[in-house]
Amino acid sequence: MNIIKEVHFTREVKVFEDRPDTLSAMLKETARNYPAGEALVMNGNRLTYKEMYEKVEQIAGHLQNSLGVKKRDRVALLLGNSIEFCLLVFACARLGAIVVPLNTRLKETELSFMIQQSNSKILVVDDEFLEKVEGMRDLDSIGHVQHFFLIGHKTPNRKDYLPFEILEQPSTVADVYVTEEDPLFIMYTSGTTGQPKGAIGSHLGAIHSAINYEHVLKTNDKARTLIAVPLFHVTGLIGQLFHMVKVGGTSVIMRRFRTEEYIRLTVEENVSFLFNVPTIYIMMMAHPDFSVYNYSKVNCIAYGGAPMSSETIYKLKKYFPNSYLHNAYGATETSSPATIMPQKFHDSKVASVGLPVPVGEMRVVNDLDEPCNPGEVGELLIKGPMIVEGYWNNEIANQTSFLHGFWRSGDLAKIDEDGFVYIVDRKKDLINRGGEKIFSIEVENVIYNHPKVHEVAVVGVPDPLFGEIVKAVIVPKADETIKSQEIRDFVADRLANYKVPKLVEFVSELPRNAAGKIIKNVLKNVQH
Repeated sequence: MNIIKEVHFTREVKVFEDRPDTLSAMLKETARNYPAGEALVMNGNRLTYKEMYEKVEQIAGHLQNSLGVKKRDRVALLLGNSIEFCLLVFACARLGAIVVPLNTRLKETELSFMIQQSNSKILVVDDEFLEKVEGMRDLDSIGHVQHFFLIGHKTPNRKDYLPFEILEQPSTVADVYVTEEDPLFIMYTSGTTGQPKGAIGSHLGAIHSAINYEHVLKTNDKARTLIAVPLFHVTGLIGQLFHMVKVGGTSVIMRRFRTEEYIRLTVEENVSFLFNVPTIYIMMMAHPDFSVYNYSKVNCIAYGGAPMSSETIYKLKKYFPNSYLHNAYGATETSSPATIMPQKFHDSKVASVGLPVPVGEMRVVNDLDEPCNPGEVGELLIKGPMIVEGYWNNEIANQTSFLHGFWRSGDLAKIDEDGFVYIVDRKKDLINRGGEKIFSIEVENVIYNHPKVHEVAVVGVPDPLFGEIVKAVIVPKADETIKSQEIRDFVADRLANYKVPKLVEFVSELPRNAAGKIIKNVLKNVQH
């Protein structure tokens, strides 16, 4: 596929010349090419692409005709993974409406902020999360919402919830003029300070990300993925669902990750493409049922969001012998992938997160925003059609988050002479011990290689003498006991003394957000 340059959102970017204009056009094209191909599978329900397309048209018709949903109206989804979630996203795209996927793990105050800030007109909720919506309504914090849809069989206190089933009745949708630069979603970032920011993803960005995955991972209509990460996150929504729709592959959907079920479905559904945070692979391979099955059908394993230990990589290669391993790096603001590891690479590149995606451009800059030389560490800036337009109603963030068309990632990185990207740390996770800069990921990678360590997170905690000192929070492997000094000695043999953790804490699990990423600011507050 040819790559050319065009101007989008005032940025000149590289784009794929031959591409669908909108998400709806992408689904329509796939339904035409693979009408009988399985699109969505969940709990025994199976939809072909023809059936998926027809249902999307029906839902869009009802939203348009009965509820008056127009272009740029916001539709909030407080849903777990489901077929309904997928259909609603594509139905909103058909109308040019903007879907607002909400993190189901958030508290009512957090959710009400997002629903208010996006000024969502419609809220669709699973009955599992009905109490949260009722709580927000009791406080009158989402009074601007005009219509509520309920999926499930709980009986709400109020009578104004519409059953989702009415959206699936026959209906005709009138065409709406939607362009590739129109907003597709508002996805709120999981910021650790201040209010979350609503990143505005476009049809242009989502489609280019799907094509980026297709090109680098070399997927096609035979691909079958198992979605266990949340669909309200870019990995599940774009890296898996949109990606499969682009190539005509199948999305097998789990409500939420359960190790035993994940293992079973991988085999029973002939899954070929897995995409998870490293923790899920670790849990999968540690489960007693894991060795019972054969995984010869899996040919593509992608991972990201946290460092992967060399031991885990070794085990993945051993148990999935027919699969390529792809480290991937991205963010909400990059509409999923910014870099992907190619199928084949030299062993010396194993610590890299890969090469920039085909239409991506990257540079590393110092504190003065001057370009760094190859191998020098600085902040990673990213450019391309997959970068979000900006943040919803947040001019301050829009002014501070972009530089000459590049998005500021907030990640410290380096790019080698071959163009491979290495994430060194989050800027905010850099530890300053008496003027010595310590990258937490470097220390984590060393501790991960300790034979008794299951998981680790390294943070800086305040210290009256040095300003900050290094703290390691460790989850030991099952039935293993580790002493703090054992960890310190292990690190001291491999790193400079000032990088050795002064504090070592052992816990049963690490705190994570809904995307599976470790919440480090919580660890800084844990008593030691």
